[in-house]
Amino acid sequence: MRVAVIRKNVTFMPDSSRVVARYFMSGELRTQEMVERIMLLDDVQVTQTLQRILREFSRRHRNISRTFFNHCEKIKSLIEGMQIDYDLLSDERKMLIGSYCTMEYAIESAAFFNPSIVEDFDQSNLGRGEKRVIISFRATGEGHVSSIVFRSGIIDKNNDLHVMKIGDNIDKAEILHKMVFNKKRFISKLIEMHTPDKYASILQDLPEDFEYSLLKNAIIEKLKDCAIKLEEKEALEEMIWLLDSFYDVQFSHDSDISERVIFPVSESESNGVEDARFLKFIDDDKSERVFGTYTAYNGHTILSKLILTDDFYKFRITPLYGAGSQSKGMALFPRKIKGKYAMLARVDGVNNYLMYSNNFFEWDDPILIQKPRYPWEFTQIGNCGAPLWTEEGWLVITHGVGAMRQYCIGASLLDLDDPTKEIGRLDQPLLSPQEDEREGYVPNVVYSCGSIIHNNCLILPYAVSDYSSTYAVVELAELLEALKINK
Repeated sequence: MRVAVIRKNVTFMPDSSRVVARYFMSGELRTQEMVERIMLLDDVQVTQTLQRILREFSRRHRNISRTFFNHCEKIKSLIEGMQIDYDLLSDERKMLIGSYCTMEYAIESAAFFNPSIVEDFDQSNLGRGEKRVIISFRATGEGHVSSIVFRSGIIDKNNDLHVMKIGDNIDKAEILHKMVFNKKRFISKLIEMHTPDKYASILQDLPEDFEYSLLKNAIIEKLKDCAIKLEEKEALEEMIWLLDSFYDVQFSHDSDISERVIFPVSESESNGVEDARFLKFIDDDKSERVFGTYTAYNGHTILSKLILTDDFYKFRITPLYGAGSQSKGMALFPRKIKGKYAMLARVDGVNNYLMYSNNFFEWDDPILIQKPRYPWEFTQIGNCGAPLWTEEGWLVITHGVGAMRQYCIGASLLDLDDPTKEIGRLDQPLLSPQEDEREGYVPNVVYSCGSIIHNNCLILPYAVSDYSSTYAVVELAELLEALKINK
């Protein structure tokens, strides 16, 4: 049974005008030489040079002077190592130095893809059949570094999306690192990362709940030892890597949602934060929070992370633990199942798995629930975002990879009380790349990271060949009927 899919005429395209002011350093020697040149300028020259820079860039960024101060602070130790009294430098000279340690980065210039959609917390002042939504995207710029960006809009009674005006400047968040860690959980994660046990001895004298600075300072002091062996050095650097993977980001309350970007912060995600799957989680007490799962990538290894927000201004970010977390494409269920949290994941890269947990962070004992069955998914099957609750069962939008590495979008229906039981699965893709959707950064791909149900329809945002994004609408009753027929 074929299911009718209505593609909507809304397209989200890459935009090279969307830039952030990013820290830039071209090596210690070159930076020292640059600072030496600036130190040769007299105060008048410093003022005139800085004013020219501010005139050119202050309209393109929020509080660029603060950014210059922060970037100068990053090389404070290098400046002091040049026998320069940092505290005696004028604010203008510090800003000027910082401007040379800054570069613009176009976060959306290469691709704007892999969207997910959630209901906004604010549903006030809307007409009948309308819903205010927030859509997240994976934005990619030079070097294929990915970040998470947002757009807001209203879906009307006809399921047409009206996108809100985009803000003028991108707001860089304040980064707050987690202060207290649990030693047992920290060691468990080190074991998962295959960090040699003998180097975890640095943790022995720490309390069960220790502060961030306590361990980081101890590691930094240890790394100063010139006689340190390479294996121990790498193990200690992995500990810092893990420490810095826990953090909060706080955006200014005068920023628009379209101006907030979650840019890579820790070393674990230096090459990108990928494929965020956002959902609204309803707890036992009926309280609502927005969660997301995403993949941190540093160019060599991946780290699955959880992101939580109550307002889209402050986001708490933490790595996931357990054998089941060592995979991409984790998707949290939007409510508990028989008192436990539940998660989907493609643990082995090929099949769909289900996991249960007593908390949001530890995921073990994956249960195989779906294998590729049809030719369009013979290479792999995975989820396209959080499962959706319906009276008929959990609606899981899936992706399948077939010949020529073509990605298609499918659907499955799982039992509400026992999602290991598959009620039905579409034998044909719900969505395949059309002729005008086949060209892009990665050809022949349609992909989604999350959908919602509204006006008795599936609202399905999806990416087009890893380049741009759009959305489609499917009648829910027709989809569920097709799923129940094809068992």
